[in-house]
Amino acid sequence: MRALLSVWDKTGLVDFARGLDELGVELIASGGTSSALSEANVAHRDVSDVTGFPEMLGGRVKTLHPAVHGGILADRDVPEHVAALEAHDIAPIDLVVCNLYPFASNPSVELIDVGGPTMVRAAAKNHRHVGILSSPTQYAAVLDELRASGALSDATRHALARAAFAHTAAYDAAIVEWFDAGGEIGARAEGAAARLPASLHLSLERREILRYGENPHQVGARYALAGTSPFWDAVSQHAGSALSYLNLFDADAAWRLVHELARDAPSRVAVAIIKHANASGAALGDTLVGAYDAALAADPQSAFGGVVALGGAVDEATASAIAAGPQADVIIAESFSPGAIETLRARRKATRLLSAPAPEALGLSVRLLGHTGLVQQADELEVAPSQWRCVSAASPSQEQMRDLIVAWRVCARTTSNAIVLARGGVAVGVGAGQQSRVVAAQIATAKAGEQARGAAAASDAFFPFADGLDALSGAGVSAVVQPGGSVRDAEVIAAADAAGIVMMLTGERHFRH
Repeated sequence: MRALLSVWDKTGLVDFARGLDELGVELIASGGTSSALSEANVAHRDVSDVTGFPEMLGGRVKTLHPAVHGGILADRDVPEHVAALEAHDIAPIDLVVCNLYPFASNPSVELIDVGGPTMVRAAAKNHRHVGILSSPTQYAAVLDELRASGALSDATRHALARAAFAHTAAYDAAIVEWFDAGGEIGARAEGAAARLPASLHLSLERREILRYGENPHQVGARYALAGTSPFWDAVSQHAGSALSYLNLFDADAAWRLVHELARDAPSRVAVAIIKHANASGAALGDTLVGAYDAALAADPQSAFGGVVALGGAVDEATASAIAAGPQADVIIAESFSPGAIETLRARRKATRLLSAPAPEALGLSVRLLGHTGLVQQADELEVAPSQWRCVSAASPSQEQMRDLIVAWRVCARTTSNAIVLARGGVAVGVGAGQQSRVVAAQIATAKAGEQARGAAAASDAFFPFADGLDALSGAGVSAVVQPGGSVRDAEVIAAADAAGIVMMLTGERHFRH
C-alpha cells in the first residue's frame, strides 16, 4: 500500500504517519509535510523523487504530475489503465491524505490552493480504489480499520469521498465569497449588490440529528456552515429528551433575545420565555429568580411548554422557582449549578437543560421557496435609542425610556404585526402575528390587563391610522415607540398629544415573518 501525504493542517500528522509506517505502508510526502516527517524521523519519499521534478514556482507546482495523478486516478478494474501505469512505470497510490490551505482565515491569492483540491477530488473520484482523508479527525478511525483488516472497506472509502467533496465545495465557496467582496482589489458594487453577493455557495455540514422536524412526521437535523463553529456546537445538554426542530428554533430565538436585552442594561440580568418563536414574557431584573418571576407573571398560561432563557448562572433558588412554574420544554442558560440540575431533573424530567455560550452574529438570512431563494441581511437594530426622535409634546421620563427600549427589543423579535407593552422593565403584553395592527394592540393590552396603565408600547411598523394608537391610549399606555413614516404620521402624533402620550420615532421598521 502507498500513501501520499500533503497537508496544511499538520495536527496529528506525525502520529498518523508513524502508524501507517508500522503497518508497512510506503509514504510519499510533499513540501512542508515532507519537512515535518523528516524532523520527526519518519521514513518517507519526497514527492520530487517520484515525479523526477523539483518543486517549482515557489511551491505552486509540487504534485501536478502524471506520476502522482496517474497513480491516484487509475481504475484498477480497467486493463487499459493498469497497462498505462506499467508502461510509464507509475505505481498506484492507495491512500491520499490532504487538507487545504486555510483560505477562509486569511484570504489571498497565494492561499488559493490548486494542487490540493486537485488531489482531493482525484482521490474522491476514484474512491472505489483510493481512500481520501481530508481532515485530521479521520486519522484514528482509518488507522483502526487498517490495523483490524489491512484495508479500507467500500463503505469507508465512500464516506471519506463524500467528506472530501464537501471539503472542496466549502473551500471553493469561500473563494467565491471573497471575489464577490472585491478580492484583493477591494472594489465593490454600488447599492444592494454591495451588501449581497452575486452568488451564494453554501456548504452545510450536518452536526446533529434532531428528534423530529417541526412536526413528528417530519425528519429534522441541525446543520452548520462548513468550516464554522456556531455557538450551538458548544451547547451542552444536561438533562431531558433529545432536541426537536422547534426546541432548537425557539431556544435560539430566546437566547438571542436575552443577549439583546442585556446589551441595553449590562448591570441587570435578562430572562425571556418564548413560545413559537415569540415572547410570552421577558424581563430585566436585579436577580435571575426575580427576572424569571416577572417574565412568567406576564403570561403564565402561554409559558406552558415553552422555552425559558436565563442570562446568568442558574442556582438552586432559580431552579426551584422554574420547577414550581409551568412545564418548560427547554431551559437554556449560561450555566447551572449541580444543585440546580438535580432540582430540575427531579421535578422536570423531560425538560431539556442547556448551557450555552453567547450567540454569534446572524449574518445573512436565507429562506428557500422551492428552487427560489430569498436572501437578506440579518435584521439588526441599527438605530440606537439615543437616536430616536421625540415628536410628541410630552417628553419621556427615564423610566419610560427604559420600558420603551425593552418593548422595542421584544417587538422587533416578535412575528408581525406586533405590539408589545412593557412596564417596570418587564414585557407585560405581547400581541403577535396579527393581520391587523389594531387587533395586535387589543391582544397586547388585554394580556397586560391593569399593567397596561402607565406602560410603554412598541409597534414594529408605523400606525397607518390613529385607531391602533387609540387602542393603546384607551388602555392607559403612557408612551409609544414606532418607526414612523406613514402618510398619516401627523394624525397619529396629534392623537398622541391629545391623549398626553409620549411618542418616539425610530425611523427603522422591524417586520418579522
